[in-house]
Amino acid sequence: MSVNLKRALLCVIIDELCNDDIQEPTQIKRRRVWSKSWYLNRPELSHSHLVKELEISAPSDFKNFLRMDSETYNELLRKVSPLIKKQDTIMRDAISPNERLSAILWFLASGQTFGGLKLLTAISPQSLGVLIMETCSAIIKVLKTYIKLAADEWKAVATEFGDRWNFPKCIGALDGKHAQIKKPNWSGSYYFN
Repeated sequence: MSVNLKRALLCVIIDELCNDDIQEPTQIKRRRVWSKSWYLNRPELSHSHLVKELEISAPSDFKNFLRMDSETYNELLRKVSPLIKKQDTIMRDAISPNERLSAILWFLASGQTFGGLKLLTAISPQSLGVLIMETCSAIIKVLKTYIKLAADEWKAVATEFGDRWNFPKCIGALDGKHAQIKKPNWSGSYYFN
């Protein structure tokens, strides 16, 4: 092979290597929708209409649904609203305190999963995870004066519960909610979830 031919081939190879590093401009991807369209129709699809109807026409069903009567619910809503109210934005309306509180109470009362709760409330599971923590913290904050008991009173409650249900060092049981625990190391089959 002649020297000129080798030089020409070398130039072609170098040119190809240099052109491989230069990328063609990529097309800009269209941004996906922030939320599903039916989530944006929350005012029409939400459970809040059901809650209002139950409060007016079927107080016993309202109490069964949220595990409290409407007077207690409205009092709790009045107390936690300033802490859980969010501001509407240009993009979407905020979840109202009424929707937040009733969704949380239904979650706590039923043990429903986020996936099932999203269908009832028209609130995404991601938002539910955040607002459950915020709303429960607000409830604890406004109701902390109602739960105070002296240490000896707690011990009496634990003793009574232990005697009645043969479950020592426990003050009560939750209805409708499974509380997962992390089992201690080397505990064998003593702890199950």
